[in-house]
Amino acid sequence: MTERLLLDEHYSEQIAVALRELGHDVVSVVADDSLRAASDSAVFFGAAASGRRVVTENIKDFRPLLLAAMGKGEAFAPLLLVSPRRFPRGSGSRARAIVEALATWLDAAAAQVRPVEDWLV
Repeated sequence: MTERLLLDEHYSEQIAVALRELGHDVVSVVADDSLRAASDSAVFFGAAASGRRVVTENIKDFRPLLLAAMGKGEAFAPLLLVSPRRFPRGSGSRARAIVEALATWLDAAAAQVRPVEDWLV
């Protein structure tokens, strides 16, 4: 079973479209009117409510949300953290590289034992 992903605002809808074309359940903040201008907290808890893992490079804001929710026993969205150094903005091949890396991550056999906080490599 593949995980359902929510791409944070750093990622274009084209990435989500490409992944859906590969058979994955991926949506993006930028294509959702209710999330586009929402706070990180609203994105995080919206993902939790819809059973999605947040894909983000905004580690400094999302990691504390995850830790606080887990500490309080609240519903939370797992995170898939992305290093902007690994996938630099402004690179012409950034979107393609992210699609390939996410597809590989989603297709990995270890999907049943993924950590709550994982890194895209």
